[in-house]
Amino acid sequence: MKVVAIIGTYRKGGVVDMAVDEILASAQTQGADTEKIYLIDRRVEFCTNCRTCTQQPGEKRGECAVHDEMGAILDTIEAADALVIGSPMNFWTVTAVTKRFIERLVCYAYWPWGMPAPKPRTTRTEKPAVIVASSAAPAIMARTLTKMIKLLKSVAKLLGAKTIGVLFVGFAAGEQHPVLKDRVKKKARALGMRLVAASANQQNAGRV
Repeated sequence: MKVVAIIGTYRKGGVVDMAVDEILASAQTQGADTEKIYLIDRRVEFCTNCRTCTQQPGEKRGECAVHDEMGAILDTIEAADALVIGSPMNFWTVTAVTKRFIERLVCYAYWPWGMPAPKPRTTRTEKPAVIVASSAAPAIMARTLTKMIKLLKSVAKLLGAKTIGVLFVGFAAGEQHPVLKDRVKKKARALGMRLVAASANQQNAGRV
């Protein structure tokens, strides 16, 4: 099986990146292949709201009029068996590079001119996902007082995944070179194992 992580951090080696590494390392011990996609390293342009991609009917994502690396990223995601979606919190929401990626996911909606609101092309969630986030604030405060996790869960759903776990690391900005606490590593590794198990169960159910 293949686990793909989409990472919207600006700091490689930072809290979100380290937490994702723990999840992926745990998945690897269960036999999974893993891949990390750093959004800062990929050419993903801004959505222009032209809605070209939303005019095409059917469950398959619409073709974007912008030619960059977004299509290749989505091909990789669609081919994965499980996802990890990670972003630090900036100004009480995801980073700008993550938001840019999210806005381009409109291709998974059908929204022809004249329809008052977009409609997801499919509501099937055929793969598991884990959400990873961090904040300078206490985790419980940042998680309950913002809609960041709700947003990332909606991203997972658009990508055909069901969120099975969330790792939210608080007090993440206290040190220039942070180190993950043992309890965070333990939870991250448990989520990695759970991700593989959920994917295996999903695949077995699909064979019945």
